[in-house]
Amino acid sequence: MFLSLPTLTVLVPLLSLAGIFYSASVEENFPQGCTSTASVCFYSLLLPITLPVYVFFHLWTWMGLKLFRHN
Repeated sequence: MFLSLPTLTVLVPLLSLAGIFYSASVEENFPQGCTSTASVCFYSLLLPITLPVYVFFHLWTWMGLKLFRHN
């Protein structure tokens, strides 16, 4: 299943926000208790950073292929 860029642009922030709200509701000490890599809270805080970086580098690679294909 392939999702288009406008769909991902809306879906990624909503999923990130849902993950943060879920962690905030489950963890009793939300921001301070997120330092252990064994907790789900730690990865929910990485989600808003990781996914936009992935989308950026994916688009960067795609633009590189488009620009330098004929050279």
